[in-house]
Amino acid sequence: MSQYYEVGEETLWNPSIGASRLFLAQVRLHEDELGLPSGLGPMDMDECKIEAGAFREYTEALVARHLRTGHRVILALSEGFVATVLVLARRAGIEPDALRAGESTPPGQGDGAAARERLEALARGLDRAMPR
Repeated sequence: MSQYYEVGEETLWNPSIGASRLFLAQVRLHEDELGLPSGLGPMDMDECKIEAGAFREYTEALVARHLRTGHRVILALSEGFVATVLVLARRAGIEPDALRAGESTPPGQGDGAAARERLEALARGLDRAMPR
């Protein structure tokens, strides 16, 4: 069995139920951490509708926070999740401002360039592994 993540009529991702459950649990955790709704609706009959406007804001905040943190444990725990969200966002036509080359990390808040490179590399690999 699998589930579908959709924007309008377009399927962005078709993961297994186990991967989907883990992903949605992390979505809800990060909604609480960010204080923002993700735009990912509840799973209903194996379909999760994504509201693009809210998902854009959530993705932007999630990626920006990820690039600002210098906490190695938080980075290790969240990097795969953030990359997965980035793949979905890009498939929906969303490109977070925080990933623009000109964006800089405030002093003392981690190595944004290195985190950006790791995130981009992971997202490229995941994009090939995430079925539509």
